[in-house]
Amino acid sequence: MDTVETTLPYEEVQGLDFGVERVGEPGLDSPLHGVRFVDDDAGVSFYADAGRIAQILAQGSPLPAFAAAGPRRRLYHDAPWTRAAIVTCGGLCPGLNDVIKALVNTLFLDYGVDSVFGIPYGYRGLVPGHGLKPIELTPDLVDGIHEDGGSILKSSRGPQSTEEIVKTLDRLNIGILFTIGGDGTQRGARDIVEEARKRGLSVSIIGIPKTIDNDLDFMERTFGFETAIYAAAPVISSAHVEAKDAYNGIGLVRLMGRDSGFIAAYATLANSVVNFCLIPEVPFALEGPGGFLPVLEHRLAEKQHAVIVVAEGAGQDLFADQPQRRDSSGNVLHHDIGLFLKDRIRDYLQSRGIEHSIKYFDPSYLIRSVPARGTDAIFCLHLAQHAVHAAMAGFTNMVVGYWNGHFVHIPMALATRQRRRIDPRGQLWQSVLAVTRQQAAWQAGCA
Repeated sequence: MDTVETTLPYEEVQGLDFGVERVGEPGLDSPLHGVRFVDDDAGVSFYADAGRIAQILAQGSPLPAFAAAGPRRRLYHDAPWTRAAIVTCGGLCPGLNDVIKALVNTLFLDYGVDSVFGIPYGYRGLVPGHGLKPIELTPDLVDGIHEDGGSILKSSRGPQSTEEIVKTLDRLNIGILFTIGGDGTQRGARDIVEEARKRGLSVSIIGIPKTIDNDLDFMERTFGFETAIYAAAPVISSAHVEAKDAYNGIGLVRLMGRDSGFIAAYATLANSVVNFCLIPEVPFALEGPGGFLPVLEHRLAEKQHAVIVVAEGAGQDLFADQPQRRDSSGNVLHHDIGLFLKDRIRDYLQSRGIEHSIKYFDPSYLIRSVPARGTDAIFCLHLAQHAVHAAMAGFTNMVVGYWNGHFVHIPMALATRQRRRIDPRGQLWQSVLAVTRQQAAWQAGCA
């Protein structure tokens, strides 16, 4: 993965709070041996560019930095007396079971925490009225779960009573809660932190960022994203075969990406047969001068086939006349740009008397339900290990993230500040334009 393209001005970054809270002063020696401990003042620079860093230091200004993740010499939670809980929320994502397994193993085998509970069906499982029972998790129980997609704990969306959740944590004497989920999950976790603080409870609440769209802010990468790129590859290849083997064949692939087009962009770069990549960050018109449909017509006249990858959140302005809907978590439910494009392409080409064949692919649920692969599974392991290190040292109200090649502690307020999006002027999108040649096609089609 490339380093993050940072576009925030220094003045705005300087005003951000990179500090991470603790539930109390650590006073216990770590049981870990043979490891390299991380000092609390160790940091990872927000900026990766050496020239930018030198300029800031030369001005005598403080260098914005995240706290480095890793095991601490001194702990807050006493392992034999500590009870931990794990919750998975939101949509499915490759690697959920990998994270759960690594959390359990690190707690049990490294720190000696032998009371670990899995909370079924997200935050719902922490509200007694739903009648759900926690699952006792052990290394033996989670031994093979990484081979399966989904979550052994199941998942759910939608808000639950923060007060009831904290009451449950108190009754169960939970000292550590791991929240595996996206921005909605971590915003919920922030509310739990505040309610626990009001009640005087020393609960470490550590988020593990889960968003297959790779769109959490101040994160270079989230788990499941790399596997999504792998899983999209055969679908795009099939779309290419279907397109090339028919006269004026069109392969249209809709991929996930509600507000950010990272999956569509990276899948396009990984499969250089894509001719058009459409993402939420770059608006497009359909007809008229500069419209996508005339450009596609020009492409077919020249090459007799086209492969189109569209992110689910692309082109939502084309639905301005339709009512907006939201899911149970409050997320905007986007209109189906894939089927919309399929119908509009068909109608346009038919109206022009152009023979064509269009094949539509939507692998969204197939992709999100597969197990994590290769280095993505390793990434899950590292996130979980660092989450446990942070929790045992008493940190709270934070997520474990990855920034400029290092694992770091990110305050939940920063992680949920806004969605990370592709910069249309940045290297990633420029690479997409270079591979697809779609900018040249657009110019030729509009000539």
